[in-house]
Amino acid sequence: MDPPLGGRREAIERELKKLRAEREELDGRIRLLESQLEAGPAGFNGAAAGKGVGDDACGGSGACQSRVGNGFAPDGSLPADMIYRYSRHLLLPDFGVEGQRKLSQSSILVVGAGGLGSPLALYLAACGVGCLGIMDGDDVELNNLHRQIIHKEAYVGQSKVKSAADACREINSSIKVVEYHHTLKPCNALEVARKYDIVVDATDNLPTRYMISDCCVLLNKPLVSGAALGLEGQLTVYHHNGSPCYRCLFPTPPPVAACQRCSDSGVLGVVPGVIGCLQALEAIKVATGVGEPLCGRMLLFDALSARIRVVKLRGSSPDCTHCGENSVFTEEDFQKFDYESFTQSPMSDKAAPSVNVLPESARITCREYKKLADDGEPHLLLDVRPAHHFQIASISPSHNIPLSMLEEKLPALEASLKEAGEGSALVVLCRRGNDSQRAVQLLREKGFANAKDIIGGLQAWGRDVDPDFPVY
Repeated sequence: MDPPLGGRREAIERELKKLRAEREELDGRIRLLESQLEAGPAGFNGAAAGKGVGDDACGGSGACQSRVGNGFAPDGSLPADMIYRYSRHLLLPDFGVEGQRKLSQSSILVVGAGGLGSPLALYLAACGVGCLGIMDGDDVELNNLHRQIIHKEAYVGQSKVKSAADACREINSSIKVVEYHHTLKPCNALEVARKYDIVVDATDNLPTRYMISDCCVLLNKPLVSGAALGLEGQLTVYHHNGSPCYRCLFPTPPPVAACQRCSDSGVLGVVPGVIGCLQALEAIKVATGVGEPLCGRMLLFDALSARIRVVKLRGSSPDCTHCGENSVFTEEDFQKFDYESFTQSPMSDKAAPSVNVLPESARITCREYKKLADDGEPHLLLDVRPAHHFQIASISPSHNIPLSMLEEKLPALEASLKEAGEGSALVVLCRRGNDSQRAVQLLREKGFANAKDIIGGLQAWGRDVDPDFPVY
């Protein structure tokens, strides 16, 4: 007799877990042996340098300088295989051996292993940074892969940091990669960032931007900051060579409505790729002292017009509450500071902000709507998402009027409601249950007294009613 389906599934999952662990161990041993071969005689003493995965694996620039396996021998010379690996760097008069030496002795922390962090980490690893820290608390998801090119389909469901670290080690087994499988928070930021020469912000939310900037100010670290949304991106270097910190430019957080994320507004995959590559370039320039970093300047990228502008920023403000001359902001203050409350925005897009402007009597669950529809009760389902969202997926039959056009389309809506039949209910739907509440609030003010919204929107529909519905 065959075992129950649940038992078979658990057995398969256990076997897969065991096989993956064995594969990871084999991959690690293979990388170690390859590193020893590539590094020559010196590598047999220091090849283990590329294996660091613990939170204390990189003790700052001093520790990175003393390693043998990342290129330079103790006497300062490059072995033949490393000359060959970095030969195109060494041929550059403005970079050369000295630039490669400084890069190999530097330590850089990348916060975020997503769209920005993917090309950023890959290029830093390939170019030979001495110690590369990667921090992210998320797992790889299928909808990451169009832009987060460091990850592969095989890693879906696994840690982003593990995926990114494995990819970096595959590119360059001679560097040290340190894995931080958690989100940067005030309680751990200082301890982690203190170990690195440079911090790169590759995150996508407002509270984390303020937090990383404050952390770098307290530790006196340069911060390479990038952002990408939709078809635009921007980049600058904060708190370096007289450049301002993030609070100098934005002492007060912008309104929540102005702080969109990729999960809300979308992003063309290549746009964070462009900005992430430029972040890697700026980090290398800061680490090596080569060229002119984007200090006191901000690069603005418009993908649609293929235009790049560089605008001048004001310098560090002497009145800044955090980096100014009279600042009293301490490490203890930092660790107690609530950045989510300060910005009225969550750090994680998994906890998208929700509104609550309607009484319970004006709302129904998606299961209640399903029963209403199945029972054939006369009603009109109004979808208030933007038209291009409606084209992605919708519940049929439904009527689409974007929230931004709802007030001017009220006569047409009234006509459609009459066509649905005498006494028809008006049920309003959106993506997550926020815009639908705003729509019902407006409709009730305009005389549609029986309008109701579906709690949780299409996301709840896909979760609770139709698991095959394409949630996006």
